[in-house]
Amino acid sequence: MKLNLFLVAIFILGSATQGYSQKYKNPEDSTKLNAEFLKVTDAIASLTSELTMAKNDLPSYKLKASTADSDAQSAASASSDEASRATNGKLDDSRSAKKRAKQAYARAKDSRSANREVTRLENRIGSLTDQLHKENQRLQELKVMRAAISNRIVLPPPTIVEP
Repeated sequence: MKLNLFLVAIFILGSATQGYSQKYKNPEDSTKLNAEFLKVTDAIASLTSELTMAKNDLPSYKLKASTADSDAQSAASASSDEASRATNGKLDDSRSAKKRAKQAYARAKDSRSANREVTRLENRIGSLTDQLHKENQRLQELKVMRAAISNRIVLPPPTIVEP
């Protein structure tokens, strides 16, 4: 029983070689292969373009996030100073402290939003890089299939016609 399972497993692994796993095997499949080759090439160009744009945008997003962080810190500091002055009991001081606290909170939200955008863009760059890698792998597989098909095609010898 175990021997039969072992033989079945060997047969399955043996049939999973590259020759059996190729989608395009015959010269008749070359048009489909060329269509997929073109589609994969276009996808690679598109992904490369998107990746380049995302990488070019990243420094400006990081600068915006760092600026927002420093603005949030300065607003929090100003709010803290205003709150310490408001403890003397004057109504104007407490209103001013409340206004500064709202500004500090808004700046903190802006900072958090900017940092989320940086993280989102970094994740997008990682995703695009992974997709580009997969498409490049598929392109290499298609090149191997194309070479295999071209090696199987036997061209007839040229005929020489003498006048």
